[in-house]
Amino acid sequence: MQFATIARVLGVLLMLFSLTLLVPIAVSLWFHDHNYLTFVIGFALTFGVGVSVWLPVRGRRQELRSRDGFLITALFWFVLGAFGSIPLYFSLGLDISVTDAMFESLSGLTTTGATIISGLDELPPSILYYRHQLQWLGGIGIIVIAVAILPLLGIGGMQLYRAEAPGPVKDNKLTPRITETAKALFLIYVMFTIACLVAYKIAGMGWFEALGHSMSTVSNGGFSSHDESLRYYDNPAILLICGVFMLIAGANFALHFVAWRDKSLWHYMRDAEFRFYFGWIVFGTAVTITVLYVSNTLNGLDSSVLGFYNLASTLSTAGFASDFNYWPSFLPYMLFILAFLGGCASSTGGGIKMIRVLLLYKQGVREINRLIHPNAVIPVKIGKISVPDRVIESVWGFFAMYVVTYIVMFLLLLMTGLDLETSFSAVGACITNLGPGMGAVTDNYGNISDPAKWILSFAMLLGRLEVFTLLVLFSPMFWRR
Repeated sequence: MQFATIARVLGVLLMLFSLTLLVPIAVSLWFHDHNYLTFVIGFALTFGVGVSVWLPVRGRRQELRSRDGFLITALFWFVLGAFGSIPLYFSLGLDISVTDAMFESLSGLTTTGATIISGLDELPPSILYYRHQLQWLGGIGIIVIAVAILPLLGIGGMQLYRAEAPGPVKDNKLTPRITETAKALFLIYVMFTIACLVAYKIAGMGWFEALGHSMSTVSNGGFSSHDESLRYYDNPAILLICGVFMLIAGANFALHFVAWRDKSLWHYMRDAEFRFYFGWIVFGTAVTITVLYVSNTLNGLDSSVLGFYNLASTLSTAGFASDFNYWPSFLPYMLFILAFLGGCASSTGGGIKMIRVLLLYKQGVREINRLIHPNAVIPVKIGKISVPDRVIESVWGFFAMYVVTYIVMFLLLLMTGLDLETSFSAVGACITNLGPGMGAVTDNYGNISDPAKWILSFAMLLGRLEVFTLLVLFSPMFWRR
């Protein structure tokens, strides 16, 4: 384990993260909300610790191994989550505990969107902006790690994209170097954010709120500057814009890169995972709108707009607040379950990921066919690519650990005194990075106990880090030489 090199990387990350706190300082001064000292404290502490960690090991240039990659990836989210909580804890507009500040910070950086804060309409503009910024930074961090790092570590089937033609090719790099890959993805991410910002502004939002909500939309985070979320605006155009950009961000950013490079959209429909993703969008939207209309819950236009918006919000795991929990029949549970499917690989969406669900389905079909033809050689294919059995095994291992950890955390939440519906939905909403749950966590997570919040914070990290990346750190074998 190259601890010196790991410390150098984390020190640099902390210093870079501290620079992002200069933006909310400027926002605070612009709006005169007297909260700039909060971010000055956060900047000073974060930058100071970053320098202290980096300085002693600044000259170490050892090559990182896969185990170092696991540790850096896990520490990246936890350390930034801890330092990201400092401005929230010291904020003049909030009165929250260390636990609440940590929960809110991790929820932002993992783009979960589960909040402990109520009264958003009364918060200082700098805090509202900062919450959006946490999600936006978390979103680009997720994409870069998903495309450039996780496949190289062999995380639960993500290595499939080393050979997937429409996506990353050759060593899983869209461009020859990982740094160039990161730059290309960052540019695309910024372009989507600007496009969403302009669309929100044209639809009727003010510039400040359009900026904040575009950051939360493209990151599939779900934080809003209003307790009623986007329902506050009572504007169908805003809901449709949000739905479209949530689904775009839930698609594989490697596909967006190729579309931008080749100036063509045709390769989207050649990609098996995207076709699977698009199929669920069409199916889920059709069922939701039909049930809302037939049950007379909403009229024709409202059922179409709100049905599409809520489907997009849950499937992409953005989790913008809505009223789907109060809808009739099976709709709330169907939409909640769709969050487990989540977005595509290398997207800002959470959940199990469409590529894994597709592989699980195809493997299930293969096992049924093997019962009929025991001696047949039946490959599992994604598009024209034959998937190695090692990848299939990795996906099944991922799914098994996903279910096991879900059950364990569900039981732990029951032990804290939460009811069955709240415990089940809270773990699901956090491990899929959806955010809003059911029961006592329909609106926010402020009323649950501190132990429950720490369990759910772990669930957020577990879901965002693709389970294995975090759980491997608890293996004794990982720490052996």
